[in-house]
Amino acid sequence: MPNFVFLASLNLLLAVTLGAFGAHGLKTRVGADALGWWQTAVQYHFWHALGLFGIGLLLLAQPALVGARSAGWLLQAGIVVFCGTLYAMTLGAPRWFGAITPIGGLLLIAGWALLAWASFRAGA
Repeated sequence: MPNFVFLASLNLLLAVTLGAFGAHGLKTRVGADALGWWQTAVQYHFWHALGLFGIGLLLLAQPALVGARSAGWLLQAGIVVFCGTLYAMTLGAPRWFGAITPIGGLLLIAGWALLAWASFRAGA
């Protein structure tokens, strides 16, 4: 099973790549709404990948921290669902994908809530 520092690094690599692609490859190919979706996806991708990085470092220091690993997986799932649906819609997926996007947002919220609970419980 990959550790979260590794997973975060892959996500950050992907976020930089997709951000550059959006800035240079999509700028003249999609409308303003679609470009806004892409920019939102990249921004959330970055922030939550950094969160994964923090969870990875936390788990290296406290590997038995109950809930932190699950919080990381919730963040990863949220990145895939939230950002993935926005990326897909920008590239031409049906607009109904937008109905799935909030599920990804809920996964991100749940990940942060679980991390807060785990940290509070452990006194970290």
